[in-house]
Amino acid sequence: MQKIQLMSIGLSEQELLRRDSLKQLRELGINPYPAEAYEINANAADILANYEKDKTAYKTISIAGRIMGRNIMGAASFAELQDATGRIQIYLKRDELCPGDDKTLYNTVFKKLLDIGDFVGVEGYVFTTQTGEISVHVNKLTVLSKSLRPLPIVKRDDEGNVFDGFTNPELRYRMRYVDLTVNPDYKQIFINRSKVINTMRNYFDSQGWMEVETPILQAVHGGAAARPFATHHNTLDMPLFLRIANELYLKRLIVAGFDGVYEFGKMFRNEGMDRTHNPEFTSMEIYVAYKDYVWMMGMVEECLEKIAVAIHGSPVVKVGGHEIDFAGPYEKLTMYESIQKYTGIDVSEMSEEQLAQTCRDLGIEIDDSMGRGKLVDELFSEKVEANLIQPTYITDYPIEMTPLAKKHRSKEGLVERFELFVMGKEIGNAYSELNDPIDQKERFEEQLKLAARGDDEAMAMDDDFVRALEYGMPPTSGLGIGIDRLVMLMTDQSTIQEVLFFPQMRPEKKKIELSAEEAELYALVKEGEQHLLSDVKAQLADWSNKKWDTTLKGLTGKNILKVNKTDDGLFLEHK
Repeated sequence: MQKIQLMSIGLSEQELLRRDSLKQLRELGINPYPAEAYEINANAADILANYEKDKTAYKTISIAGRIMGRNIMGAASFAELQDATGRIQIYLKRDELCPGDDKTLYNTVFKKLLDIGDFVGVEGYVFTTQTGEISVHVNKLTVLSKSLRPLPIVKRDDEGNVFDGFTNPELRYRMRYVDLTVNPDYKQIFINRSKVINTMRNYFDSQGWMEVETPILQAVHGGAAARPFATHHNTLDMPLFLRIANELYLKRLIVAGFDGVYEFGKMFRNEGMDRTHNPEFTSMEIYVAYKDYVWMMGMVEECLEKIAVAIHGSPVVKVGGHEIDFAGPYEKLTMYESIQKYTGIDVSEMSEEQLAQTCRDLGIEIDDSMGRGKLVDELFSEKVEANLIQPTYITDYPIEMTPLAKKHRSKEGLVERFELFVMGKEIGNAYSELNDPIDQKERFEEQLKLAARGDDEAMAMDDDFVRALEYGMPPTSGLGIGIDRLVMLMTDQSTIQEVLFFPQMRPEKKKIELSAEEAELYALVKEGEQHLLSDVKAQLADWSNKKWDTTLKGLTGKNILKVNKTDDGLFLEHK
């Protein structure tokens, strides 16, 4: 039976050739995946930066990396070696690499059996070629790892311009190991990500605050308004949730007597994915005793300025055509002031019904599960956020929006909270933390009422946390900063996927083999369209009923097509 493939399932010609080279290496007694450690005493960046300053320091070097280019010229060859720091040219001379009669290492191994992407170790000395290029003269070559798949070929001209680049975002995020190999410039994003975290950590440590770890699997999903991922613990026979925040555990540690605690950790929210949201993300939360949200504003300004300077040498960072100044003080607007500023409407005294009508009048989608706080939040999100380009504190939120913050010291119905917005996105969230256990319990109960109305982001009751507060928590200010979004700002990236090594992706489409009949039927069904089953069958009038049934069953069994039964008849469509 003739086979037609939706996608190729066999090895490519290149992959077959590389497997043959692998076999030949083994036949020559060369282990293409040696177990021994390979000693390295130099790297590409160091050699290129410092060789001209002190040539005597590079008489005996050992370096390792991938072969990324070759220029074979008979008895001598050049190649390009890429390690973690960059690329450097290496020079191989047959009679020096193979001083005896046996020239196999050069003539066969290097010239024929090694490929672009293979890892090798080289020993030798650094010199400058006649064209002025700093290179490594190779005395010894060791095969360290044979690559069985060819890397995408990325061409660069003498000016560094890239052609035929590996640029498809889906492939880049799915195969980050390839992306960072052929697009090494992207590594700088992740180097700067590490700098963001380390600068923040060093600043906190210098203040005497302690880094801690709290549970990721939690019995109660608290600390934020978000939908959790649920799982089940078999031994304890109880539901557990991946944390949406670590707030409630960190505040328990303030109760326990620590003056300042912070945690960098993964949070998980079972929500939509877009350019600024990933289901798992990194957050930094910090809680400092005897402070309030006004003090926290100053601390955030100082911290972010240090981060900007650590990465860019200046508090001013270029982001998406704007120059963002992270030196404080930042603009401050209350939640209600910001809505009035950008809509011209004062919503501060509105009832829930009036707010709902205002949202409708402005074309904002709402539903019956939304309480007053959620309505204000929707209004703010739709009409205000995008305008907040320079760092701006939005302060004094309605109490309904924030069940874990202290009531405002002077404004009825509000809480002491701020969110920091930059480039239209929320970066940080901070409170004067609620430490009144009776008030806290009442707020949780209000959240339960919202949950009963259908709000799947409402907080759950956490009786143990209330009990902790009953033992007494000192006045405390807390802050959460989304690390991924902060890194996006500091590296001028417009999507969260660019700052995550491995962003969440849809399942990869499996390679499926179809028979000739299955392929013929499949071709008649257009993606995104419904086709009347009888119409499709009519186009295959020369088929027997048995052939039709068998073929259709084959395609539905492979989860490629599905049959939908409606009042108008049976329809065929892509699954």
